[in-house]
Amino acid sequence: MSTLIIGGGLSGLALAERLQAKGADYMLVEARDRFGGRILTEHYGEEYFDLGPAWFWPGQPRIAAMIKRLGLEKFDQFSEGQLIYEDEAGRVQRGVGYASMAGSWRLEGGLDALTGVLAGRVPDTRKRLNAKVVSLTRGKVGITAELATGERLFARQVVLALPPRLAAELRFTPSLPEATVRAMRGIPTWMAGQAKAIAIYNTPFWREEGLSGDAMSRVGPMVEIHDASPTDGSSFALFGFIGVAPEHRQDMGTLRYQLMRQLVRLFGEKAAEPVSLLIKDWAFDQHTSTLADKAPLYAHPVYGLPRAMAELWGGTLLFGGTEVAARFGGFIEGALESAESVINTLEHMVAGRENVD
Repeated sequence: MSTLIIGGGLSGLALAERLQAKGADYMLVEARDRFGGRILTEHYGEEYFDLGPAWFWPGQPRIAAMIKRLGLEKFDQFSEGQLIYEDEAGRVQRGVGYASMAGSWRLEGGLDALTGVLAGRVPDTRKRLNAKVVSLTRGKVGITAELATGERLFARQVVLALPPRLAAELRFTPSLPEATVRAMRGIPTWMAGQAKAIAIYNTPFWREEGLSGDAMSRVGPMVEIHDASPTDGSSFALFGFIGVAPEHRQDMGTLRYQLMRQLVRLFGEKAAEPVSLLIKDWAFDQHTSTLADKAPLYAHPVYGLPRAMAELWGGTLLFGGTEVAARFGGFIEGALESAESVINTLEHMVAGRENVD
């Protein structure tokens, strides 16, 4: 094959869809048993709840154009009402501000409505699940990828559409330069250290009390909460980022108890009995997080493709994924930005070979 894409998240899927439209020779492989990567939408009945990324914003042209092209619908994040603040002493204050997510968008059906359409546009003969790559070997005219099963795939070029820290765990023959490996390991995997919780309710009692669903807490376990309700009004939800360090949140029973206590402190007794409480801890997802990613991030990392990670193996080993996007790194827009960059690079490579021929 011409191109092997390793990683079936948004970036890998977007790249595969573009290559399919161009009639290119490629294969997309994903280690998980599903496509989507860090995009993970859980369904409760007919409703949808994003446990990975959930929002996108005006000024992000690629995701907006893709949603329109695929016939999907976005909607405004609910933002009417007051914000709740819980200080270090556990004092709960209402009316200290307004929804911090005002102006952001979400996708009807959840973000896996997007990745599901993209995956559907890639023929079964061009995509594989449960296909974990463990090593890459450069030959005279291409690269051989070995799967965990021992199977080997050959391609002219390989795109690593996965977090650089995960890519650094592959075996490379010949070994990558020390500066390259150091750069790969130094790029934090966006969202990898996070855990997220969604409490689902039959009624939006917080809205009825003039609250937006937004809350900020210095006590926790959730440090930030937002309304996560779908659009049709049959179920409602509160979504929270869990701020407890990964090593202190492994007891799921204790964590659930603390989450419920906090929701009651902030939103009152009506919050005590959700119809479901969903939790996803990305720090312990082997296909997302490494040991280094369990360290907390206190600010949005500076992303982009380091010089040490460019032009590897004669330009045949490429990086995709949101962590190498120059402008929108760490956002879903960044995943599309990096896929676009890879497509441009591959087109130049093909043009160059044709000129040589």
